[in-house]
Amino acid sequence: MDLVAIDIGGTHARFAIATLAADGAITLGEAATLATASHASFQTAWEAFAALRGGGLPHAAALAVAAPVGDAGDAERVIRFTNNPWTIQPARLPAQLGVDRVTIVNDFGAVGHAVAHAGPEHFLHLAGPDVPLPSAGTLSVVGPGTGLGVAHVWRDGTLLNHGGSYHVQATEGGHMDFAPLDAIDDAILARLRTRHTRVSVERVVSGPGLVDIYETLAALEGRPITPLDDKNLWQRAASAEDSLAVAAAARFCQALGSVAGDIALVQGACGVVIAGGLGLRIRDQLLTSGFAHRFCAKGRFAGLMAALPVKLITHPQPGLLGAAAAFAAEHFTKEPR
Repeated sequence: MDLVAIDIGGTHARFAIATLAADGAITLGEAATLATASHASFQTAWEAFAALRGGGLPHAAALAVAAPVGDAGDAERVIRFTNNPWTIQPARLPAQLGVDRVTIVNDFGAVGHAVAHAGPEHFLHLAGPDVPLPSAGTLSVVGPGTGLGVAHVWRDGTLLNHGGSYHVQATEGGHMDFAPLDAIDDAILARLRTRHTRVSVERVVSGPGLVDIYETLAALEGRPITPLDDKNLWQRAASAEDSLAVAAAARFCQALGSVAGDIALVQGACGVVIAGGLGLRIRDQLLTSGFAHRFCAKGRFAGLMAALPVKLITHPQPGLLGAAAAFAAEHFTKEPR
């Protein structure tokens, strides 16, 4: 069957037609990206996508949303986005969109579904043994972006097209405490403590966290700097035009390695996946930085950590794939996923 898969963030909403095959395979059509600021509501963006398609759309929809999804049993729930003015009332969607079935999932929950469905060609090796992700057990999923997304995926070891099952659990792991490992980490923590009583890992391991890392390194060197936002700093680091930005990006990758390792220990993971648009943009830095060393730097458990494969998901549209997979899990399987 066909459905409309949608991935809604703060700045963009991505739409594609997804085809669900009888064996569980998911095929995505070409994605259309619409600016949320250019549309008054989700419904008008849906209508714009329909116009791009030249007419009618399938009578089923799957939404991955960068917002809390609330209790599916609450008929009055309203989904509100942090970084765009849209609101969605799930109970009204069938009538508004002309669909029969709707699935709504948190955006990082969708990434977990994408991890379960993506083929080995969509994973880049980052650390640990260069082997495929285990087919059975728990995979930790960590995604730096505007914040830090954390989820885990449990798989039963059976191929999906042979009746295999999996379960996705989105978490708030990005809000655990930041744990410094050296004097520079101590300085980063001290800087953040001037503004936050409690410093969570996403204050450091997220796109905006690069600003505090950069300014901490500048203060340690007594170097005067012009304040820059995180977008400019990431660009300067990628182009290597600013050696301090390069050092800050390397420190970010080290911190990400530490956090990913902590999450793997907490979740009892047999493998780890780094996700998110930022992860893709810094793939080269992850490979050449101290990410792998910090991931394993867990004292008595260093050997255990070194045995875990760590991958970067490179699928071009994990949110859309995950939304479609969440729809299939809700409507076509009896076992919860």
